[in-house]
Amino acid sequence: MAPHLSFAGRQLLDRRDFLAGSATGLGGVALAALLGGNNLLGASPPPAGPLRPLIDPARPCHARPPHFPPRASRVLVIFCSGALSHIDTFDYKPELIRRHDTPMPDIGEKLITFQGENGNLIRPQWEFRPRGESGTMTSDLLPHLGALADEMCFIHSMTAKSNTHGPGENQMATGFTLDGFPSMGAWVSYALGSECDDLPAFVAIPDPRGVPQVGPRQWAAAFLPAVFQGTPLSADKPIPNLARPATLSPENDRATRAFLARLNDDHLQRHPGDTELAARIASYELAARMQLAAPAVADLSAESPATLALYGADDATNPTKARFARNCILARRLLEQGVRFVQLFNGSYAMGEGVGNWDGHRSLVQQYSIHAPILDQPVAGLLRDLKQRGLLDDTLVAFVTEFGRMPTFQKGASGRDHNPAGFTIFLAGAGVRRAHHHGATDSFGHRAVENVCSVYDLHATILHLLGLDHTRLSFYHNGIERRLTDVHGQVIHQVLG
Repeated sequence: MAPHLSFAGRQLLDRRDFLAGSATGLGGVALAALLGGNNLLGASPPPAGPLRPLIDPARPCHARPPHFPPRASRVLVIFCSGALSHIDTFDYKPELIRRHDTPMPDIGEKLITFQGENGNLIRPQWEFRPRGESGTMTSDLLPHLGALADEMCFIHSMTAKSNTHGPGENQMATGFTLDGFPSMGAWVSYALGSECDDLPAFVAIPDPRGVPQVGPRQWAAAFLPAVFQGTPLSADKPIPNLARPATLSPENDRATRAFLARLNDDHLQRHPGDTELAARIASYELAARMQLAAPAVADLSAESPATLALYGADDATNPTKARFARNCILARRLLEQGVRFVQLFNGSYAMGEGVGNWDGHRSLVQQYSIHAPILDQPVAGLLRDLKQRGLLDDTLVAFVTEFGRMPTFQKGASGRDHNPAGFTIFLAGAGVRRAHHHGATDSFGHRAVENVCSVYDLHATILHLLGLDHTRLSFYHNGIERRLTDVHGQVIHQVLG
């Protein structure tokens, strides 16, 4: 007998032991079959394969169940184009203040910059003060939002994969730095559909000054069915061509629609298996319902003077702020009507670097002093309004930007360069902890060093709060099971309430 065999191996070479073991094994198989037939075995874990929603072609936007009970029914994403500086808003760093205008200490690596060489460390350009009962330190740049710090769940350790605006915007919107991937809102509407029959599941509200750098790709469906892409709406740009022609009476209009519906039904009955026909009919019917509902939801004339004042929509001294405030009111009205995902943009690239956005490279104080009033009161008013109407209980708010900014000023300039190594975003509303701070950057606000989070983790957490498993929600495309989080992402359980 070979001496290198183990005791168990030598037993297998013994004929009597082999036959005895086989009989015991067969008995175990039989016992498992009997127990299983009587439902006496423990529950098997669910399969870990893809979960694709079952979509009725005739009603592609019909509400669908989540994977598990959700904490949130809808999502509002507020996106600040241009990379809002965490250093000057929500990330308080006393050491940075103490070391103002001194060289940054050697951190053992070369600083990766976008525009060029960095100068000295520069303190926040606005004073930080404690806010709310929690005493959260936020700056005077955004005092209205700072006053709501007790409602917010700050993630101070967010990181991004690119220090360039286009890829950074892509990643925050779609999970990928490259073009050609569905936006977060498209994934959510694909998974869950809509809670209302006469408005889209996903609406994007561009800034009054224009669109972000990647434009409509922020709300695109890419390879998902086109019905799940975002529909752009704006409070001060009515949807064109919705009014009934003066030459067509209301009676004839209704009769025409009824006749068209009858023709569609007859055609569908003659072709019962034609899913493409059913989808086309459904899309036209949704468009017709939207023609009736969209003007009403975008009509703010019924809003009270107190509501307009809360948002700053009555500010005659700052027309851009008033227009953005009206977009914030529109966002609330859409959420009230059951729109599943609303994406509200602050900042535009149509006007150049830092002029209409948060890209403060050259003269940060001058530019941010213009942008901050446009953002601050309207968004704070929106959060207050959502809370007083009870909508914040089941609406998740995510306040995001594509990356942060450096704790240094650029050499020869009075602004901060791009910084994807660490920045701050905040969540509020359904399912998240209030007055909570998760993660941290280093003592200068340069690099995330504690509970480091990625955009994938943020997306996973948003889907989780909607009752969706980010590892299983997928769409088969070009031979690959695609996910919003690709092959990455962990739910940030520490921020959940």
